[in-house]
Formats: sequence, C-alpha cells, structure tokens
Amino acid sequence: MTDDSSPTDSSRRHTIGLVAGLFALSAAAGAYEIAPASVLPLVRESLGVGPTAAGWLVSVMYLTAVVASVPVGVVLDRVRVRRAVAVAAVALLVAGAWGWFAAVAGAYWWLFASRILGGFSYVVVWNAGANLVGQAVEPDVRATAVGVFTASAPVGFALGQFGSPLLADPFGWPATLPTFAAIAVVGVGVFLLSTRGRSLAVETGAPDRREVRDLFANRAAWTLYGLCFLAFSLYLFLNSWLPSYLTDRLGVSLALSGLLTALFPAVGVVSRTSGGVISDRLFGGKRRPVVLLAFVVAVPAVVGFVVVSRVGAAVALLVVSGFAVQLTIGLLYTYVAEVVASAVRTTAISMLTSVGLFGAFAAPIAGGAIIDRAGYRPAFLLAGVVAVAGVVLAWYAPDNR
Repeated sequence: MTDDSSPTDSSRRHTIGLVAGLFALSAAAGAYEIAPASVLPLVRESLGVGPTAAGWLVSVMYLTAVVASVPVGVVLDRVRVRRAVAVAAVALLVAGAWGWFAAVAGAYWWLFASRILGGFSYVVVWNAGANLVGQAVEPDVRATAVGVFTASAPVGFALGQFGSPLLADPFGWPATLPTFAAIAVVGVGVFLLSTRGRSLAVETGAPDRREVRDLFANRAAWTLYGLCFLAFSLYLFLNSWLPSYLTDRLGVSLALSGLLTALFPAVGVVSRTSGGVISDRLFGGKRRPVVLLAFVVAVPAVVGFVVVSRVGAAVALLVVSGFAVQLTIGLLYTYVAEVVASAVRTTAISMLTSVGLFGAFAAPIAGGAIIDRAGYRPAFLLAGVVAVAGVVLAWYAPDNR
C-alpha cells in the first residue's frame, strides 16, 4: 500500500488554512469597522451625539489606517509576522470589549479611543495578510490568491451592515462591537494552526536604509499608489452617496436604496477575486492591462449616473462601476509587491494602503461638499474625471514582468 499524502499535499493544506484564517480575521475586522454605520440612529440616541460625531466612529478607523499604515509596514518588515498577526487579533478583541463597555456607559470618547485601537489592528491584519498570502503561493496564482484575500473586505462590510440591525434589536447596538470582533478568534486560530512550525516566506531580512530610500524614490510604486488613491476615492464616493442619489434623484425609498446600494460592495466579492484570475490566466500574469481596462470601463459607468432617469439603468451602472473599481483595488496589492525589492514588500503594501485609504477618507467629504453646493451632476462628473485620471495613470503604469 502507498500513502496518498505527500509534502505537496500537506503544504497545500497549510496554505489554504493560512489564506482562510487571514480571510476570516480580516472579515471580522471589516465587520467591526463598519458595524456602527447601519445603526447610527441608535448610536446617536444612546450616546446623545449628532450625526457628525456618530459618523466619526467609522471615519476614525480610516484615519487611523492612513496615519499608522506606513509605520506598521516598516515594523512588519522587521518582526515575526506570525506574532504580529496574533497580537493584532488580540488587540481587535480588546477593542471590541472596550467599545462595548464604553458604549453601554455612554462614554463617547472612550468608545472613540477603542475604535482607534480597532483601526490599528485592522491595518496590521490587512497589510500583513496581503503580503503573506502573496508570498505563500506560486507566482502564477499570486494575484488570484491575493484577490481572494482582498474580497474579505466587502464580505466583512456586508456582514457588518446586514448583521448589526439584527443584533441591535434583541441585544442593543453596543453588542455588535464584541460580537464581530469575536470572529477573529476563529480566524487567528486557523492561521496559527496552519503556520505552526513553518517559516513564512514573507519573513525576509530587515531592509537596510538604501532599500527603504529606494522605495520612497520608486516611480513605479508611486504610480500604483496614485492608482490606489483614485480607485478608493471612487469606491467610497459611490458607496457613500449612491443611496441619497437613488432617493433624491430617482424617487427610490430609503430602504430600497440601501438594499440596491448594497450591490455595489457585494460585487466586490466577485471582482476582487476574479481580477487575479483574469490577470493570471488571460494576460499571462501581467497586471497593467487589467488595471487599465478596469478604469476604462469605470469612466462611462460613473458618468452615466449624470444622465440616467430609470432605476433599472442606475442599478446596471451601479453593478458595472462597482465591479470595475474593485477589480483594480484587488489587483493593486499584488501589483505593487512585484515592482519593489522583496525586503520592502510589506512597507510598499502599507504605503499603498495608506494612500488608498486617504482617498477613501477624503472622497465622501469632498463629494458631500460638492453635492451641497452644486448638486449630484457636478459631483458625478468630477468622479468621471477621477476615473479618466485613472486611465491616464494606468497607461503609464509599470510592467511587472
């Protein structure tokens, strides 16, 4: 008799476990991040705050990621990543429990501080995960694997948006924070079991000063940072203002507009995963054509909101624009790691996250200001200009091989 198992089979199982564990951990962090958004009226009532203060409970996590991402990346290039991920999971659990106690006590600023800790945990999981997954698989399926991991973000958002009202009804909205954070226990458990005794490929030697200096002067990397900024700007602008657009311009009820807008992040589960498949299988591992094509498709889809007058047409544009924009986001995390030195990959991914999330933080605010002053049409036209800028920048993006 022969043993059907082999080192290759064992390694494949460990890799699947690594990806699954990081996916669950990232989805838990995403659900925790967005949880207050769908129960903001309850948040405002229980804490006695206005809409701006309540909104900051979500926005502060983006701002934390913008500020902390690069320092986190520098540290991750110098420490044992397995341990860092475990610490981040513990930090998320602490943030969830701390947030519950603060929310029940009506202590807004303690709750705010707990969200900063949660944002720090999220950026560690996201940056380490994107690099670990990319280095754990063969180059010919790297973009596919990283795309699967980045799909954890829309999965987490969907879970948080859908699950928060369900939890808030019987248990109160503060219960959403520790509940979603607790999912991290499953994710980090699977991750640690799958990586026990393994030398993770991402744990390369610490970069020297020259390598870090070269990274900050790397024009190819900065081109991809710019593309990430544009893609995240479009993603959060559309995600934030489509519900109001559907209600104010097309007469859709608020409940239906929220349901329809949920399609926008939902298609990200498909597009972020398929971006890697398209690149790996149809373009022989080349990333630039896929990013360029995604922005080309995004231009008419975004501008189309200016002229549509039917709900069906708006939903079609919503799906197409959501697919195109998130196709880019999912692929850039593989792309940037392939145009920088191996010793600074995590730092490069962290810079990509920081610049991209700055766009995510700023775009809804800028879009709201334009809508307040001039209406929806100028705002969507400007979003179309952003998509055109993405086409131009993608045209000059570097070749990854």
